[in-house]
Amino acid sequence: MLAVIAGTIDSIQSVSASDMVLTSFGSAWLDLSPVTLMYVEEMVEHYLHPWVWNPALSWVLFQPTFAVFLVLALAFWIIGYRRENADNGFAV
Repeated sequence: MLAVIAGTIDSIQSVSASDMVLTSFGSAWLDLSPVTLMYVEEMVEHYLHPWVWNPALSWVLFQPTFAVFLVLALAFWIIGYRRENADNGFAV
């Protein structure tokens, strides 16, 4: 849902600017809640390691917002997917 909203906003901005506009995940997060962005950065650097934030997660912040949310949605779908039993619906 968030990926669709972010993609729609980018497409509206692209049409109005007559040029391709892709909002990065970091700038969208900074616009919505700069305090939580700084809080997450401090938490990752303190509890994990500064190396995790600098090359790894900062790379994610430069990616388009819709793409980050699409990947998250796919990951959650894969985690929550349950396959039905093969014998479902047959009489024994």
